[in-house]
Amino acid sequence: MEFKLVYQVAFSLLIARWKQTLIAAIGVTISITMFVTVLSFMSGLNDMLDGLITNRTAHVRIYKEIQISERQPADFINPKGHNFVSSIKPKNELLGINNSKTILEAIRKDDRVLGVAPKINAQVFYNVGAVDLTGAIFGIDPVEENRLFKFSDYVTSGNYIDLKNIPNSIILGKGVASKMMANVGDVIQVTTSKGDQVALRVVGIFQSGIQDLDNVQSYCSIGTTQKLLGQPSNYITDIQVKLKDILWAPEVAKEYQRIYELNAVDIQTANSQFETGSSVRTLISYAVGITLLLVAGFGIYNILNMMIYEKMDSIAILKAVGFSGKDVNQIFISIALSIGIFGGLMGLLMGFGLSSLIDQIPFNTESLPTIKTYPINYNPRFYLIGGTFAIVTTYFAGFFPSRKASGIDPVIIIRGK
Repeated sequence: MEFKLVYQVAFSLLIARWKQTLIAAIGVTISITMFVTVLSFMSGLNDMLDGLITNRTAHVRIYKEIQISERQPADFINPKGHNFVSSIKPKNELLGINNSKTILEAIRKDDRVLGVAPKINAQVFYNVGAVDLTGAIFGIDPVEENRLFKFSDYVTSGNYIDLKNIPNSIILGKGVASKMMANVGDVIQVTTSKGDQVALRVVGIFQSGIQDLDNVQSYCSIGTTQKLLGQPSNYITDIQVKLKDILWAPEVAKEYQRIYELNAVDIQTANSQFETGSSVRTLISYAVGITLLLVAGFGIYNILNMMIYEKMDSIAILKAVGFSGKDVNQIFISIALSIGIFGGLMGLLMGFGLSSLIDQIPFNTESLPTIKTYPINYNPRFYLIGGTFAIVTTYFAGFFPSRKASGIDPVIIIRGK
């Protein structure tokens, strides 16, 4: 039978039961709309939460850890005997990385590396009158820190580049600034672990979104931090490495640890629990979305089943005038696909519109200063999955009823009438 005639019959059946057809199409539309919206919102939420870690965490962190000496003095006195040593002390070494400039240059030449940022970790006390608050100052290169870790996005007051331009300056964490009642332009006092007291000018307020960190950490330039600790210009405690692909981090960390004989930890190992939570949220999002599509598919199946039952006479007449079982099968699959394509396209458009609407809703929280609206991820993959699933589910929803219709014996139907 000609395809044109088959599709004309399918269109006639669609129009004849237009209310049922409309309900089926609305079911698909709502399902695709919610599928796209839920995945876009949940994925955007995951990206936002992941950004709190990935934006501020190096893919590979190289540092030096103080360890006990492998051979104790007693081992030299009696090398062949057994020595029992208690209260073992670590080696008398600084936390600074030896030959740091050479290591930095070698890492920068690695084709896998996007960038490298040196860092100094200094334990200090913030002096507030007669009270000393425990804290930490990170010595950073402001330009590299901003390029690799979006440092400026988290500076809520002041300008991050002032760390480089103004000597003896500091950017305080929001929690520290609140406790000290310090604002941009004020001068504060900090005491190092050696007991030296230094005055620093506040040039900015930093808020990472993680309250425990904002209550203790602040930032100075590398030069200021080195002077604060009384260390030479080549003193650094950490090397932060940003890779072109975050998935390379575990392998690169092991390689650097072996080559430079330093401790190296990758971002996956350091934040394994956070990564697990992100995967679970993504899995739940897909499960909810696919469930919506399956429910819509069963609804179309029921509607087509009812349509076939009500159209037994028409099917019998079609077969009696020369339509084959294959033609009847094509008619009802065409009806199902028409519903799926129309409902799917409308669902994708409405899903995009609803996602855009959510993206404009204000979302203001003190813990996330860089987030102004609810996060949405407009990944084309969600729309591709939604459109494909709409067609596939409606195809199978029409396939089984159409197979039943194609096997109807017209003689039995007409005789029964």
